Amino acid sequence: MLLLFADYLTRLHSGFHVLNYLTFRAILGVLAALIISLLIGPVMIEKLTRRKIGQSVREDGLQSHFCKSGTPTMGGTMILFAVAFSTLLCGDLTNRYVWVVLLVTLAHGIIGFIDDYKKVMLGNSDGLSARAKYTWQSVVAASAAIYLFNTAQVVAETQLIVPFFKDVALNLGWGYVVLTYFVIVGSSNAVNLTDGLDGLAIMPTVMIAAALAIFAYLSGHIEFAQYLQIPHLPKSGELVIFCSAIIGSGLGFLWFNTYPAMVFMGDVGALALGAALGTVAVLVRQEIVLLIMGGIFVVETVSVIIQVASYKTRKKRVFLMAPIHHHYELKGWPEPRIIVRFWIISVILVLIGLATLKLR
Repeated sequence: MLLLFADYLTRLHSGFHVLNYLTFRAILGVLAALIISLLIGPVMIEKLTRRKIGQSVREDGLQSHFCKSGTPTMGGTMILFAVAFSTLLCGDLTNRYVWVVLLVTLAHGIIGFIDDYKKVMLGNSDGLSARAKYTWQSVVAASAAIYLFNTAQVVAETQLIVPFFKDVALNLGWGYVVLTYFVIVGSSNAVNLTDGLDGLAIMPTVMIAAALAIFAYLSGHIEFAQYLQIPHLPKSGELVIFCSAIIGSGLGFLWFNTYPAMVFMGDVGALALGAALGTVAVLVRQEIVLLIMGGIFVVETVSVIIQVASYKTRKKRVFLMAPIHHHYELKGWPEPRIIVRFWIISVILVLIGLATLKLR
């Protein structure tokens, strides 16, 4: 929105020309989202508490989590509001990348909101059925995939880029639609599964968003893209603004979500943030790098798949409890130790992902 007034403001004072710089708007986006989160956080927590919109803990769940029963949830609405406001304020509203990732994120947020609403407000412990949730996720992801495929402006937009190999770029054709669909739906559910401990999911999300912002900036800059031998994607640089909004809102949310949490994000936040990361990765053609950087999310998801498959086929459990962070809880690890160690692993994985820029 600021860009729409940049020319007019520049006529009033030359200093407003800074609004045309992507890096300045990115910094502004981080600060705007952070401030909004910090300001509305206490108000939202107070209202959620007063309306008794709190987390319920299953009787067969971990005993250590019973003390969390009643903690306000659906705090992800705070994140989405801050992300949307900051993106619309600082982003280029004529850029189709910005609208695609924002709409996909908000759509998944609505799906998560309905799920949380049924669980908390209507007392339905199952929430939105798995079939309904997956169906609507599929509709959103498939719609975005088809739109992006049909509006691709350069060949690189639909190629699969393989990290560590500078000359490997596979033309996917309609396979691009399939890949995009699975990346968005998969990442959405992976973050949702990881969101089981205080701050466990939000910090890796912030770190991955920061790394994807770097990829977006470099891909949108023709000279940097050519130097690093990554695909040049015109106008993809504006995704930096969206990623910056996630960083700011995520850090603001972590202020209240750090152990012991004052609020949980709920499905409204987890599903949306996962879809956001997946969509940005698709837009900057770094799906495989997302798999690397989001290794924590991948392991959490795989642990659930292994646990379910093992129990159905052998009637035995591989882990004490899945997702795997609960396994370590039952082994006696304190919750803060699990969270911080998973964060450290995420830092390492993000650095490996960034290293693919030069190791080619």
